[in-house]
Amino acid sequence: MGEFHDTRLPGESNDYRTARDQLLAAEMELRKRLAEVAALRSALPLGGPLKEDYVFEEGATDLSDQETLIKTRLSELFDPEKNSLLIYSFMYPPDAETPCPMCTALLDSLNGNAAHVEDRINLAVVARAPTRKIRMWAKERGWTHLRFLSSGDNTYNLDYFAETPEGNQLPAINVFQNTDQGIHHFYNAELLYAKAQNGQHPRHADLIWPLWNLFDLTPEGRGTDWYPRPDYS
Repeated sequence: MGEFHDTRLPGESNDYRTARDQLLAAEMELRKRLAEVAALRSALPLGGPLKEDYVFEEGATDLSDQETLIKTRLSELFDPEKNSLLIYSFMYPPDAETPCPMCTALLDSLNGNAAHVEDRINLAVVARAPTRKIRMWAKERGWTHLRFLSSGDNTYNLDYFAETPEGNQLPAINVFQNTDQGIHHFYNAELLYAKAQNGQHPRHADLIWPLWNLFDLTPEGRGTDWYPRPDYS
């Protein structure tokens, strides 16, 4: 018997069960802490009002349509029935041939979950690259469930820390709220900007990116020098 339940896996040793119980205790504490952190996040006071109602450019729902270009304000990204908007800033500089491979891997996952996400909140992906370039990459990846917008003609990236003053792109995660007082900022994944403790990777996107959590379940872990690639053929 273990400390927390009576389930024993085939062939496990007593040493394994002792070590597994120690790990299970840590996992239970982590689950509790994650819930506490989520509660703290949900209880944040109202953030600053939206700096401006940014005008983005996007295309038609059909990614094969490369001709239709639409001007869309940030306020128009809110469905009338949903008050939260999560924007992921996709690292795709205007002059780049291809976008960030890490962002690409994250969006591969997010695309598969987009329908579930959008049943409760609004979701959008913003990049500085021109609209047609973004959409061509999205079509190649099969990202048919995500809404892509270009911030090439506004200062959204710089204002909400998805870009450095030098023009380098950052994979920011921002959440906005539509309230009776107007649209306000709610949350930014600020682990990206804080100095990492004990040499840790910033890992600010872990909570929306299952890839690394899957690796964490294995003996190899996530490793120190492996990074996603757009293609493995």
